[in-house]
Amino acid sequence: MRIDIITLFPDFFVSPLKTGVLKRAIDAGIVYIHVVDIRRFTVTKHRIADDYPFGGGAGMVMKPEPIMRAIRHLGKGGLRPRTVLLTPQGRTFDQKTALRLSKYYRLAFLCGRYEGVDERVVARYVDEEISIGDYILSGGETAALVVIEALARLLPGVVGNTESVDTDTFSGSFLKYPQYTRPQEYLGMPVPEVLLSGNHKSIDEWRKRRAAERTIERRPDLLDDDTLTDEEKKIIARISRRPGGDTKR
Repeated sequence: MRIDIITLFPDFFVSPLKTGVLKRAIDAGIVYIHVVDIRRFTVTKHRIADDYPFGGGAGMVMKPEPIMRAIRHLGKGGLRPRTVLLTPQGRTFDQKTALRLSKYYRLAFLCGRYEGVDERVVARYVDEEISIGDYILSGGETAALVVIEALARLLPGVVGNTESVDTDTFSGSFLKYPQYTRPQEYLGMPVPEVLLSGNHKSIDEWRKRRAAERTIERRPDLLDDDTLTDEEKKIIARISRRPGGDTKR
């Protein structure tokens, strides 16, 4: 997969792309990431890439000309990447979106800044708009890294143990079950006995039940009857029948 990041701040990506999953994906040749400096496509002496908004108001708006030149440059050869704008106005990013984006051969992420991008860029070149949550960041660079890491770890070969990807939170309807490691007891808090039993069937049942309980408690909005599997519905039903069981959602 090739990913182009279109930004006013290319140095923002220097360190993150040399760390962890993204570094591994790049080193393995699974993902090629190219950072595009929008200012390279300005034509003014001072490389100005923003201006005051028409109609007045606070802040600056990213100018259309350099961004469009950058996107057209990426499309030379006839294959323009699917272009995603990171903006608070976009649809909220989730695991399903990460999985969908991981299927593309080529993507470009346009990082918004200031009061936003001139709407004509959106109308002409942006294929979809994504937000990583209902809060405001200084720019789309952080959001781009979030999205890129989420989709990159879904690509075959990026994460060494594919089971860890398959059992991640949001891979199914439940949050992830609690995890424990050594020591077996710490500060008077022992690891649940079932995890030490060696009985894989019991461990699997315990994990599924705890995952369901955690989801009911923390994220009941994830429990959509239309997407729950029959097994997940049975687990929730068993929890609700227990004394003190709670399936509020």
